[in-house]
Amino acid sequence: MLSVPARWPARVRPRLLLALLLLPALGGAEVAREPAQAAPPADAPAHAPVQNWSFKGPFGHFDLAAVQRGYAVFAGVCASCHSLTQVQFSDFGGMGLTQEQVAALAASWQVAAGRDAEGHLRHRKATPDDALPRPYADADAARAANRGAVPPDLSRITQVYPGGADRVYALLTGYTAAKNSVTAAGAGGETHAALPEMGFANPYAIGHRTAMPPPLRDNAVLYADGTQPTAQQEARDVTTFLAWVSSPHADDKRRLGVGVVLYLCFLACLLVILKRRIWSHVAK
Repeated sequence: MLSVPARWPARVRPRLLLALLLLPALGGAEVAREPAQAAPPADAPAHAPVQNWSFKGPFGHFDLAAVQRGYAVFAGVCASCHSLTQVQFSDFGGMGLTQEQVAALAASWQVAAGRDAEGHLRHRKATPDDALPRPYADADAARAANRGAVPPDLSRITQVYPGGADRVYALLTGYTAAKNSVTAAGAGGETHAALPEMGFANPYAIGHRTAMPPPLRDNAVLYADGTQPTAQQEARDVTTFLAWVSSPHADDKRRLGVGVVLYLCFLACLLVILKRRIWSHVAK
């Protein structure tokens, strides 16, 4: 039972007792007014495991060999559905290719070159000044070829996709079997679990379903440097390539930042020496 010390004045004690009685009720009302923290939706994408990327951190750098292997995966697998509309072939010089190699790489692609007299679309070999061609003429064609879904452009995917490179890698390697699923053919002819209408089961996709079938498999591409093309390796390489495409000048920015920091440290040392020399004659 609540009580008030007798030393308090008689006129104060009733008020204080009333306040003590109302305090729990007022506190409960405040707690009730506070909205309960909403739990994440059941179909929210799973948190992607953190990967050890060479390009992470202020002193990171892109492994250009991995970037080149990632281009091979993109060209051999991803380019059939996805585009890189903000990338020109000349940009590939930044991943360690010479001008001759860039020209040869561009010539292996076909780009639209207008229409002939009969209205048929003509094509020509691409040049370094061309942008990478789109796999579909428009969104309607992409939707018709992909069960109503439009494959996103990958030019800036690791920057705009929540979770960045970690989630892209997790999405590529995270396909799982689902209950009450049917089998569907993947990119290499093997079968994977898929829901008939909802898409392929993947905990890292929105709603845990994606319209993209598992794109990678062992030996899907041939690496020129002799690296074993396992599905995991292909996923790491193409993720590295997409991270480089999203920020091709990141290494230059890091080097510039390190140079600026070193310059500022050197300047600070000079200022300290200059200050001591100017005020050396002043007695303490």
